[in-house]
Amino acid sequence: MQNKNKYNKTLLACYLGFVVQAICANFVPLLYIVFHDNYNISFGQLALISTTFFFTQLIVDYICGRVVDKIGYRPSIVASEITCCAGLSLLAVLPDIMPSPLIGILICVTIYAIGSGLIEVLVSPIIEACPFDNKDVMMSLLHSFYCWGTVGVILISTIFFKFFGIGNWKLLAILWAIVPFYNIFNFATCPIEKLVDDDQSMTMGELLRSKTFWLFILLMVCAGSSEISMSQWASAFVESALHMSKAVGDLAGPCGFAVLMGISRTLYGKFGEKIDLTGFMIASGILCLICYLLAALSKAPVMGLVGCALCGFSVGIMWPGSISISSKVIPRGGTAMFALLALAGDLGGASGPAIIGYVSQFAGNNIQAGILSGIGFPIVLVICVLVIKRVKNNDIL
Repeated sequence: MQNKNKYNKTLLACYLGFVVQAICANFVPLLYIVFHDNYNISFGQLALISTTFFFTQLIVDYICGRVVDKIGYRPSIVASEITCCAGLSLLAVLPDIMPSPLIGILICVTIYAIGSGLIEVLVSPIIEACPFDNKDVMMSLLHSFYCWGTVGVILISTIFFKFFGIGNWKLLAILWAIVPFYNIFNFATCPIEKLVDDDQSMTMGELLRSKTFWLFILLMVCAGSSEISMSQWASAFVESALHMSKAVGDLAGPCGFAVLMGISRTLYGKFGEKIDLTGFMIASGILCLICYLLAALSKAPVMGLVGCALCGFSVGIMWPGSISISSKVIPRGGTAMFALLALAGDLGGASGPAIIGYVSQFAGNNIQAGILSGIGFPIVLVICVLVIKRVKNNDIL
């Protein structure tokens, strides 16, 4: 028991790692309207922020699959916290000193996206390698911390803006940078084990030659698009399309989204053994489609909010569920598999919000029209899960 207790610090570091990722992914989207008004950045240009964030993570995911096992988990995960801290801190400076505020923002986003990408690839296998008896519970809780981190970012940011004004967002960026700064020391000193022995892990080439693995890649793309598209645009959607105040909009929109997503992951972590995962994911995909349609087509602001928030519950299982299915089917995937799955999820996270942003701009800055364009993500996800369910039942996998 004492031997396992020493990994509690590893657990804390990994939980905080997902909180850091939540800060990186969700703080700047809360400022989209501020950037639009103060820096005269169009909705189409704002879409570049999400695209840059997830495209950078995509590149990091690919590199991780090839080099992390050689460099080592500890130097890589410590570097993740350093870059997250640096990128968040520079947000307070670069937009105002660069010739273009957008370029300054994108540089900061790129820096902390490098760290976020490393966190995404490394934290799950670090926990998986720890000698815990209840790994399924640990992994479920791990992914839920991203959701609770998102809730914390939105709540604390909203309170800060209420008392200190939205104009002081640069100070808040520096304050958020304290979290990854603290976690540098956690990852530098906690015990870290290897997930798979070097001679047993599949290579990236072996994974990419597997037709089955490509089905999981498509599944992760759809999972990332379904989740990130709504979460990234929720704040701007509530403010611009539903004409609500920023405080009310952030709490009811993206915060409600994150709370319900966290509840979904926590509930599955507790009762998952009694639920068929593929069936739950199919139901979640259908619910996600309904939520997108409700948010895009409803004329009543309250119903639009319901669609936005309930979408969080529908997407909660998609990302961790896709990883869980892949891990069971390909147990020797190792770091390369986690990296490629993260890459696929980030590809969805990069393309989905971009599609919504550009469609919104072409529709005369109508964000509801952009949200409507996202219905294809859950539709394809449901089709993918149905195919997986069919081939599993026929022992093709």
